Amino acid sequence: MIGLELRRAPSRAMVFLTPAFAVLATMIAGGILFAALGKNPVEAIWIIFGEPFVDPFSRSELFVKAAPLILIAIGLSLGFRAGIWNIGAEGQFIVGAIAGSAVGLAFYGTQGIWLLPLMALAGMLAGMGWGLIPAFLKVRYNANEILVSLMLVYVADQLLRAMVSGPLRNPQGFNFPESRLFHDSAVLPILVEGTRVHIGVAVAVLVVLLLWLVLDRHVLGFNIKLMGSAPRAARFSGVKPSGMVLLCLGLSGALAGLAGLFEATGPVQQLVPALPQGYGFTAIIVAFLGRLNPLGILAAGMVMALTYIGGENAQLSLQLPAAAISVFQGMLLFFLLGLDILVRYRVRFGRREVA
Repeated sequence: MIGLELRRAPSRAMVFLTPAFAVLATMIAGGILFAALGKNPVEAIWIIFGEPFVDPFSRSELFVKAAPLILIAIGLSLGFRAGIWNIGAEGQFIVGAIAGSAVGLAFYGTQGIWLLPLMALAGMLAGMGWGLIPAFLKVRYNANEILVSLMLVYVADQLLRAMVSGPLRNPQGFNFPESRLFHDSAVLPILVEGTRVHIGVAVAVLVVLLLWLVLDRHVLGFNIKLMGSAPRAARFSGVKPSGMVLLCLGLSGALAGLAGLFEATGPVQQLVPALPQGYGFTAIIVAFLGRLNPLGILAAGMVMALTYIGGENAQLSLQLPAAAISVFQGMLLFFLLGLDILVRYRVRFGRREVA
């Protein structure tokens, strides 16, 4: 009989090194997968993990892809630290993009530096509102926030399709389900000329630093960690669980909504049904790969962006199916969680002793 026994003191070095081992295990398992598909595994791994650093365009795209992942993952990490599981960041990402874009389209043709902040505010409020739905239902009716937030993803997706086919559709777009292209004042400024690296990348880095300070230096960060590790002690120290649920899901939704607005007004520059890229779900991997630490999430976001850019290159160069790349990315979370279990528990073989 095989069983697991809790280790008294997990190795701190192994806890720290687990993400690196998970990436290595993903490379090995991914190589086996690619070989089974009849591709050269070494070439595929090089294209995914090495080539983006060689090509200047791919290098800049790493930052563009990483920015929304980091923003969403930072928000998710707040809840995960407190034991509150927001799985619906994808929905909050979508409604943030819809609301911010609607404001931009409402002022279509109007020039002004105030427009982008107004759109960002609308996106954040919409994302926050969407995140507060499962929070309210959990606080009021003890509903499971995982199921509610997940189901709201599909509602948000249908809402996006309805918006781009109806009120927000381009009147001169030959009936295609998409909005107008945003005008100059509603598009994110470019930070590096000749690339698509926009100001949202800098905002993501600022948010990382801000939340690192909050989590490591402020009583709020201490309360969030206490809520997750010792809920009873948190209650005795005056932390209200309902307030913590509202706070974490609200902030998480706001950051996901901001990421959605950045994606619509940055790389895409319009609202289209294909806007969701699965960032809300991928950010869960980023949050855990980064150990729920803002600085770790910054690094993990770059690693995951690498698999996005490298994966797209591998699809073009080796004709790998998109599903294989998705499986490859999923392996990362699988190995991370599996190795986490081995770090915290010891595998025991043999029959269970009867007391």
